[in-house]
Amino acid sequence: MSDRYGDSTRAVKAVNSQPVPGEPVGPGPVMASAFHLSDDEGSEPNTYGRAGNPTWCQLEAALAELEGATTALSFGSGMAAITAALRVTAKAGSVLVVPADGYYQVRRFAAESLAPLGVTVREANADQIYEAAGSADVVLAETPTNPALDVVDLHRLAEICRERGARLLVDNTTPTPLGQQPLSLGADLVVASATKALAGHSDLLAGYVAGSHPELMALLERERLLSGAILGSFEAWLVLRSLGSLGLRFERQCQNAMALAGAFRHHPKVRSVRYPGLPGDPSYPAAVGQMRRFGGLVSIELPDAAAVHALVRRSELLVAATSFGGIHTSVDRRARWGDPVPDGFARISAGIEDTDDLVSDILAALDG
Repeated sequence: MSDRYGDSTRAVKAVNSQPVPGEPVGPGPVMASAFHLSDDEGSEPNTYGRAGNPTWCQLEAALAELEGATTALSFGSGMAAITAALRVTAKAGSVLVVPADGYYQVRRFAAESLAPLGVTVREANADQIYEAAGSADVVLAETPTNPALDVVDLHRLAEICRERGARLLVDNTTPTPLGQQPLSLGADLVVASATKALAGHSDLLAGYVAGSHPELMALLERERLLSGAILGSFEAWLVLRSLGSLGLRFERQCQNAMALAGAFRHHPKVRSVRYPGLPGDPSYPAAVGQMRRFGGLVSIELPDAAAVHALVRRSELLVAATSFGGIHTSVDRRARWGDPVPDGFARISAGIEDTDDLVSDILAALDG
């Protein structure tokens, strides 16, 4: 797709990039477990619902277009996508580096499911990952990290991985393909949870893997077939429908996140604030070098857990919820889930409320 298009145009064209006369502008889901077979055996595009579905194909074509990949594969959740990618790339005897400061369930999967199979698992945070990659066979990077929002320099990391001959996988959930293009920065695979901003309405689970290495994508497709970690056709249709408004939603989320970060920066009750798009943030230099937008997440530290609960209770717009990327602005106290952060650390996922309303409401709740 031409670089001259803006984000909303890219998203709309990705959803319906090849109009067919006489076909619906917005086709519905194909909900089927079995398809008619032909006498010409093997010629059918779809045979059984675990192997393929026309709605998957539409969604996967759109995701590949947005990520700048030749192929994308949908999965039943973000974890289904990332674990499939790790099973395919990290084999017995290999060294796998996973983020020490990223999504905690990925570390658990690596330790509990891959290490017993003979994979050496090493954890590294955003500033350690470059050294760790120098002796790795597979590197998984999450950038910006969740929840601290540190940014990994993907140009630098990809160069290290190429010299080593290691595979580089990048979790692109936080910035979305409208904020960052890991494949263009040297990644071998992109993994992401479409549950978040792409689906955007806090009502489904979905994930995907995108890439341009045919052999890797074929192995992943086989892994999905055998494991059964598929996305339902109705959920695939909902994600596809949501992609059309992604540009609008993500633009407002990023705008709101930046406004909140600026408002928090000098507030007396906020001990610290992290947002990669905020000048002066430790990650700002790396972020401006590789990100087009800085995402909808802001992390702050309040005095204690009670202060986080009070913030939500006093606000008229905030909701207390885990996950992120939805239309509502949400607050998640991450120590609750075991992240190594202070009790008053909160991840705020900016929604699509009017910016002035949101900032005024949260500041009033802080001052209350």
